[in-house]
Amino acid sequence: MSLNQPQFRPPAEQDSVLIQMDVGCPFNGCAFCGMYKHLPHEKRAVESILKIIRQEARAQPDARRVFLADGDAFSRSVSDWDAVLEALNAAFPRLSRVNVYATGRSITGKSPADLARFKAKKLNTLYLGLESGDEETLRRMLKGETAEHMIQAAQLAQSAGLKISVMILLGLGGREQSLRHARATAAALNQMQPRLLSALRVVPVPGTPLFKWVEDGLFQLPTEYAIVQELRELVAHLALESTVFRANHSSNIIPLEGRFPQDQNRLLAELDQLLASNTLDTQSPGPLPFWL
Repeated sequence: MSLNQPQFRPPAEQDSVLIQMDVGCPFNGCAFCGMYKHLPHEKRAVESILKIIRQEARAQPDARRVFLADGDAFSRSVSDWDAVLEALNAAFPRLSRVNVYATGRSITGKSPADLARFKAKKLNTLYLGLESGDEETLRRMLKGETAEHMIQAAQLAQSAGLKISVMILLGLGGREQSLRHARATAAALNQMQPRLLSALRVVPVPGTPLFKWVEDGLFQLPTEYAIVQELRELVAHLALESTVFRANHSSNIIPLEGRFPQDQNRLLAELDQLLASNTLDTQSPGPLPFWL
């Protein structure tokens, strides 16, 4: 069995060399996330990581992009990151960028000088799951971080020249807090000013607390109509200066993508047309895909 078996990566990393720096997620407590529930967290020895790098470099010597898995691999120490980035640069002569999942905790655990040095060693994009800008929603979903802290982390990383790719989850506030979730999330994103923004629809995954809450009637998913309404509210309140926006994951009801600010009015018009089409389910969430 191969030592290198990453199971999850962002869609944008489909052509990257995947290197499993750690196994699982060091936090692994979010109520909505089922990605690593079956994987005990393993902090791999640096020598094991370097072995994987050498193995992948032999297989793909001309690779230009690398994604380091698993969840929040950026939580590793500064010395570990220096060693791994140096090894990647030595192993892949054409390397242009290294990307990784990160959290607010793991970003603010590094100094501005650390982040700038990592940038010089070709670290490029940190994928950050904001999920919601509403503090009550984050507490309810056991996120373990505040929106304010994640905003500070995004600003810190971007001040060092790194890119932040932020993910948010439509429907995470449930039916009662749908519009509040949308507005607070837009406000947080406006402070972050991420270069990349992805909106997915939350889908309860078996084995997670959220799935059990839905089964027990403790959490009501927004209807199809309400989800589109929530997305429209988010888009309407965004004041982004230079952001690529995507809501084209299979969980989304309608695939959308564009750039802010230039495509904002077009996106709103498309959402308004859908809301007025009488094709959306106003009574239930409708069919839900399996979300990874």
